[in-house]
Amino acid sequence: MAHAYRNQRSVIVVVPPHHQFIDPRAVNPHPGYFPGPVGVINPSYQPVGLLGEVFVPVNPPPPPVVAPIGFALNPSVLIRMDEERSLSLLQFMADEGLVPSPEEEIKRKNAIKKLKQIVLEWIKKVAWQRWLPKEEIAATCATILTYGSYGLGVHGSESDIDALCVGPYFASMAEDFFVVLRNMLKSRPEVSEIHCVKDAKVPLMRFKFDGISIDLPYAQLKVLSVPENVDILNPFFLRDIDETSWKSLSGVRANKRILQLVPNLENFQSMLRCIKLWAKRRGVYGNLLGFFGGVHLAILAAFVCQRHPNASLNVLISSFFMTFAFWPWPKPVMLQDGMFPMAGDTMETRSLMPIRLPYSPYEYCHSNITRSTFYKIRAEFLRGHSMTKDILRSDFDWSSIFEPFPYSKKYSRFVKIYLSASNQDELGDWVGWVKSRFRCLLVKVSSFSLWQKWFQKYL
Repeated sequence: MAHAYRNQRSVIVVVPPHHQFIDPRAVNPHPGYFPGPVGVINPSYQPVGLLGEVFVPVNPPPPPVVAPIGFALNPSVLIRMDEERSLSLLQFMADEGLVPSPEEEIKRKNAIKKLKQIVLEWIKKVAWQRWLPKEEIAATCATILTYGSYGLGVHGSESDIDALCVGPYFASMAEDFFVVLRNMLKSRPEVSEIHCVKDAKVPLMRFKFDGISIDLPYAQLKVLSVPENVDILNPFFLRDIDETSWKSLSGVRANKRILQLVPNLENFQSMLRCIKLWAKRRGVYGNLLGFFGGVHLAILAAFVCQRHPNASLNVLISSFFMTFAFWPWPKPVMLQDGMFPMAGDTMETRSLMPIRLPYSPYEYCHSNITRSTFYKIRAEFLRGHSMTKDILRSDFDWSSIFEPFPYSKKYSRFVKIYLSASNQDELGDWVGWVKSRFRCLLVKVSSFSLWQKWFQKYL
């Protein structure tokens, strides 16, 4: 079934593919009637004095066993049904605790504020240790930038904070970040469970600040002072930086560009909260495990929002599943930003599900998706589409979409990994190292499974 939403004075109905444009003057629509088997108004077509351009099926697929119900409702009824469905989704989000309380918001803001102050004290100390002139010590600054779910404004009550420490040219990662700053943080009463993950592709410190988990990588810019409101998309700040700093800056740059490109920020944030909950419940979330990471889902959600800038929340959710259930992978998903890739931009990828980062030079999101996880993700997209295509039905229930994946029913064998270390700090480092190698384990396990099936043919 198609889904209606409001676009100024028109009613927009999102339908599956196999449709073309026709002029509404050729079908003479009247209130309560949609021309053809399924009518749909094109929001980009705005003739004066007309209802709007209309989609009708072209070479539609064979009819299902149960014929779909055509529209015989007044557009105002469809709009009211659409609004009620969106409100029910917002209520579902509140019941699931997807939106943090005001007290939790204040706690996170205070944690970031304190962390910025610590980093400012740290860079002054490092500048003094480097024997910089007094005027340079007074002028130098470092800052904290947030990204991930917190930076996009879609974090939950239990979410951690992805933060980035950005320092000037003289503050090194090995000595100043992982030694001096770590010691300063460790001495603070608010900080606990601090450990360093130095061997990851993006080295970072991981700790808890007032009980909030924080991941903190480091980026070193070739400047004396990093202002608090630094524009990390400005090429001036990115010149001559090392590869590790470039990777560390990727998340912040992607976040900032996504927020600039989405047409309706509130709808995007609500939609992304729902999509992340769906991915976690259905077992397709976690880049380390070969599935989607936060940036992948954010770009996919922003892509749908760009396609349907005036759609309501429930139509965006339905369109998300409809779009990617039938997406012709490995065709890349790219946000529209009005720019074209330059000749020198890196545009090669071997990913099964390529998703382009929305900033120049254009690259693809780092992906750990394997062939087995690819099929798992595709299956969940198809399931989501089958459950949301009749989203305006009176008996529709949001909880069914977010039902946890039944692992115990689907699988009979599981792998449990035990780790041990002489102390808590070493254990934290050991856990981080093992997690960063999960994809290699998944590929080898998948390969072993294929060989096992091949051998069984000849036993």
